[in-house]
Amino acid sequence: MKLSIAITLFLLGGAIKAQELNGSYKGHLDVQGMQLDLIVNITPTDNGFSATLDVPAQGASDIPLDSVVLQDNKVTITSAKMQLTYTGTVSGETIEGTYEQMGQKYPLTLKKTVKTKPGNTALPSSDEELAKLAAKAKGKFKFTVEDYFKTPDVFSFKLSPDGKYLSYMKRRDTGERDVYLKETATQKEKLLIKQGEDLIRGYFWANDNRILYLQDKGGDENYHLFGIDIDGSNKNELTPYDGVKVDVLEMLKDDDDHIIVQMNKENLQQEEPYMLNINDGEVTKLYTVEAGSPPVAGYSFDQKGNLRGIGRMVDGVNIEMLYKIDGEFKPMMVVEFGDSFGIDEFNPRSENPDEAYVVSNLGTDKAEIQLYDLKKNEKIKTLFKSDKFDVSGLSLSRKRNYEIDFYYYQGEKTEVVPVSDTYKKIYARLKKEFGDQQFFTQGKTDDESKYLVVLTSDKIVGEYYLYDVEKDTVTLLYKLLPNLMAEDMATMKPITFKSRDGLTLHGYITLPQGYKKGQKLPLIVNPHGGPQGVRDGWGFNPEGQLFASRGYATLQVNFRISGGYGKGFLKAGFGQIGRKAMDDVEDGIDYVIKQGWVDKNKIAIYGGSHGGYAVLRGMTKTPDLYACGVDYVGVSNLHTFMETIPPYWEKYKALLYKIWYNPTIPEEKAIMDEVSPALHVDKIKKPLFVVQGANDPRVNIDEADQIVESLRKRGVEVPYMVKYDEGHGFAKEENRLDFYKAMMGFLAEHLK
Repeated sequence: MKLSIAITLFLLGGAIKAQELNGSYKGHLDVQGMQLDLIVNITPTDNGFSATLDVPAQGASDIPLDSVVLQDNKVTITSAKMQLTYTGTVSGETIEGTYEQMGQKYPLTLKKTVKTKPGNTALPSSDEELAKLAAKAKGKFKFTVEDYFKTPDVFSFKLSPDGKYLSYMKRRDTGERDVYLKETATQKEKLLIKQGEDLIRGYFWANDNRILYLQDKGGDENYHLFGIDIDGSNKNELTPYDGVKVDVLEMLKDDDDHIIVQMNKENLQQEEPYMLNINDGEVTKLYTVEAGSPPVAGYSFDQKGNLRGIGRMVDGVNIEMLYKIDGEFKPMMVVEFGDSFGIDEFNPRSENPDEAYVVSNLGTDKAEIQLYDLKKNEKIKTLFKSDKFDVSGLSLSRKRNYEIDFYYYQGEKTEVVPVSDTYKKIYARLKKEFGDQQFFTQGKTDDESKYLVVLTSDKIVGEYYLYDVEKDTVTLLYKLLPNLMAEDMATMKPITFKSRDGLTLHGYITLPQGYKKGQKLPLIVNPHGGPQGVRDGWGFNPEGQLFASRGYATLQVNFRISGGYGKGFLKAGFGQIGRKAMDDVEDGIDYVIKQGWVDKNKIAIYGGSHGGYAVLRGMTKTPDLYACGVDYVGVSNLHTFMETIPPYWEKYKALLYKIWYNPTIPEEKAIMDEVSPALHVDKIKKPLFVVQGANDPRVNIDEADQIVESLRKRGVEVPYMVKYDEGHGFAKEENRLDFYKAMMGFLAEHLK
């Protein structure tokens, strides 16, 4: 059965007394070996009842529910959207029944329960305790925490395809973020989308007259897609499937009415592609992953929306590439994990329909851009490569018959390499305007007469300009957080050093503005999340700038397994998380100590997600190295982490085992025991601040609870912040501000 817990709204009515259906009812649904908890919350109202649904495994709670028919203690619950029916008999505090969806039937018993907030609600520190902690950050500072972390007054700029409008998100005084439009000719502004309870996570232009946007529920990452016309009409939800996650795959520039999305609508563990009508939400399925076949990890479409390539997982780790030849998907190659082969764009300029631009490191260490014949399965030629870094991609001109405009990649800084004569002129003009500062063309109109340009650096948050090609004018549109003047900001310096086993490592050190040689500063070590395939880069970092403004240095190390440095460097980190990857972080600390920049007795470690794990691992692996730590949504126990992954990660479980460790292999299970901080809390000697989103679908709140509870039993100081309206990281402004204020108080107490 392809189960989707987009169980929508239960109708409530009938003859049963209100007190007999008042409260929460919990049941376990067993589907293909997977047990999924459901909680139905029923509240009597003047007109009957209201109800909501919780799906704890997905971090989803308080999903509005709809229709139940009750008669003679018989209850029938239906959802037309999900083609499901639940029928049962009410007996006291139990409902015995049968769940049916798409022709499949399963027993489901709902029992009265007491609904609680996620996790152990006795553990989090009170608001008063956290306020006292924040108050410890005393001093006269030019900039406040709000200056660095409040949502900019305006941000997320985009040009409409015809260039008639500039859209952006605009902050209310209370922190909410709404979508606005401004006519480029008249500068007339109007509100288009007003944020409700849930954040608008992102938006984009679908055509000249319609904007699409994404929202989830309380940070559960099950994104839904909504649409609205620019005159404010036809505002609707296009993917009304609770518990289902949607991702946009292709925009289809030649089709104003459709886009291609992927959803785990019919199988929670597998995303499948759909053609979506952006006006009424009608969907047409484009490909079905048959039961028993390898799970699909990616789809490749051409510019016309034809599905041409599929990447599916074999052995749970490697990717088998299938390519459509004569109407049939045929095996092309198997790409080992760590190697890469991805179709960036098909090449419409060629008479050969099977010619495409690919980013590949097959046969090389660094990823390069190649022209490739997919039908013959052979490289035509290498178009661009770097000796030191992986190449990221290329940009094509749709107006000029898909001519290559530029290549780009991330080295010590982001690099853009102009290719076409037209773009070389544009780039030269902008370089004349901005000099050696870092700038990018972030968007353009369909006729390519206007470009949206963003200027940034380690000291500039972001400045947006409009370049009019015909008029040859560069006009400033907005500066993000303009009160943060570049001359007051700290410098982010690239560093290179050797690991203890001989690897060349890269990273960044941020020293406070006005730093004088010989000063030994308190240091905050900030390992990045991921951990695989991502990296820290050069640019404006509000955390590093906040830390610098308070007199701290910040170290960021791109440890082995980080992306961008070639597959050899990536693979060197497989099975080394918490071990050699952690050694690399420590070697970075040794390097900056030897440079004379920092005080070796005043080192804190702070990070989020994998970075939060690195905090906990560091404080158990080398407990005397750190004066304190801040764990932000970090893993504490690798065993429970593996057991609580969201359903759509199931197909990646073997991959997760390869990156981290495999608990079914005794030797690797022993390593998991060794590097799971929750199993070694007795080694943590120094104060720790733990921060968690209650609805986090990636790092379950139990991960944070168990480390807090264990440490407190040993008498270790552990302030604990939990936000019950957040997921994996804090998206809401008020929560971010609470976090950083409390963290600065914690650091002030233990680093100075």
